[in-house]
Amino acid sequence: MTQPWLSNIAAERGVLDRSSTAARVADLLREQIITGLLVPGTRLPEEELGKVAKVSRNTLREAFRLLVQERLLVHEFNRGVFVRTLTAGDVADIYRARRMLECEGLRSAATASPAALARLDAAVTMGEEAAAADLWPRVGTADLRFHQAVTGLAGSPRLDEMVYRLLAELRLAFHTMSSPRDFHAPYLKRNRTIVEMVRGGDSGAAERELLDYLDTAETQLIRAYEAQTPDA
Repeated sequence: MTQPWLSNIAAERGVLDRSSTAARVADLLREQIITGLLVPGTRLPEEELGKVAKVSRNTLREAFRLLVQERLLVHEFNRGVFVRTLTAGDVADIYRARRMLECEGLRSAATASPAALARLDAAVTMGEEAAAADLWPRVGTADLRFHQAVTGLAGSPRLDEMVYRLLAELRLAFHTMSSPRDFHAPYLKRNRTIVEMVRGGDSGAAERELLDYLDTAETQLIRAYEAQTPDA
């Protein structure tokens, strides 16, 4: 049986037929990571993936190389290419970068475009609807979209690209939490609080809320990693 993430790649191969670029293949694989379908430790079957995507081996290997550079994949000699497993140190560094990027977004909220504000609200709504349907992995995806939208308030395409790749890496850390519901539910409510603060013009309060939120989430994730590797 074809795995769900491979089916998603196959469904997008029409786009690949038009572009046939390694960057586009990398985009599709990255999206499977962000949506939680590709999990840490998954081996990427080169032959099968090449067939469903209808791309050459060289194109596929270039896509792999791009994602290895982004710390999303790892190449193991004589074994193949795998989705990377993060460390507690990786998590700490991701959150260090997130504070810089997302706080800058909130500081720019007063001059953000209506479209940027709408994306912020839409991401929270997506999460709330997924929670109501008891689709907690999808809530995790919505949470990443929300934080991407927070940085998007700055109106910088370069920051957007940076945070998108950073949040793809963060999704790999989410898999260490035993209960997606227990982990994501409190933050879904806090996302809505941040939106209301931004809409109310209090970006300072929104930034303080975000910083406390990030501190709490980082602590939870690092403790989960340490529990898995007590001797590390």
